[in-house]
Amino acid sequence: MTLASSKQEQQILQQTIEQAAKQAGLTILSTTEGADFHGKPTSIFRLGLAPDRPAERTLALELSNGFAPVNDDQKRELATYLQQAAKRLGNPNPNAMVSLAGLPLVFREFKWPFHLSTSGADTYLVHGVVGLEDGSGSPLHTKVAASMTVTFAEVVAAPEQPYAEAFIYNAVRKTLDQGQLEMLKSGNRQPVPVTTRYYSRWQNRFVFSDTTQILRREFLAMKVYWLSAALGGNQPVWIADPYDAQYLNTTPEELQSDAAYLAKDGLLTLDADFATPTAKLSEQGEHYRALLAHALSLTKPEFNEEMRHGHTNM
Repeated sequence: MTLASSKQEQQILQQTIEQAAKQAGLTILSTTEGADFHGKPTSIFRLGLAPDRPAERTLALELSNGFAPVNDDQKRELATYLQQAAKRLGNPNPNAMVSLAGLPLVFREFKWPFHLSTSGADTYLVHGVVGLEDGSGSPLHTKVAASMTVTFAEVVAAPEQPYAEAFIYNAVRKTLDQGQLEMLKSGNRQPVPVTTRYYSRWQNRFVFSDTTQILRREFLAMKVYWLSAALGGNQPVWIADPYDAQYLNTTPEELQSDAAYLAKDGLLTLDADFATPTAKLSEQGEHYRALLAHALSLTKPEFNEEMRHGHTNM
């Protein structure tokens, strides 16, 4: 690739992100150069709802240099990703989520895009860190290596952040729910396999957890408790997040309906699709911390010694 063609591709990428960000109501605050797993340059766009937003309430979008959406599906998914990100940036901590088992989590230090496994396996990997976010400054976290099979990659529009972030985050949550990841003070990377078992070709969508209406309502109450009452100073939390909808095998509309039920029950106050906790919900901290303690106890499986010492295919 010549220097001229590289600069041209960069300009195309910059223009593409600027246009999609503007449509989503986002502003590009900065553009810097990063590096992928193999040291190849990437472009990191810092986006926010306003220039004065603190760093923790901005989005870091990292893309391969030279990447630009070329077909309608890629363009549409990029636009949708940024529109959803703009809503999520309204949360007190846009990178915080909860698991069905009861773990409040924060996703950080994910290095995009995917890279081919260096061990010879026919998989693509992305590395990141998922920390316990319980308000105590807990050092517990898990370093993950999410592996996407070549077969699974065929259903993904591109091996880049906007097209994969949702199912990677949800695969991590699902793996934690199953007690197959350890939350540690330090340790090696742990595998999170992402295979076609998480994708229904018949339904043409991702499937992680089958949930009932009762489970969804319990999840939403727990989410608002942790992300707003416990950690967010009672600030509003987006209740109809498509990431959660995918994780729970439901729709944003059903989440909105479930939230309306919780509001009638006196647990939430709704303003459009954002929710804040009532005193009735905030008083249930002991219950949610008990769920957290139980969920943590499940994240201590007996791994074999090969895996415990980092001899994994990552």
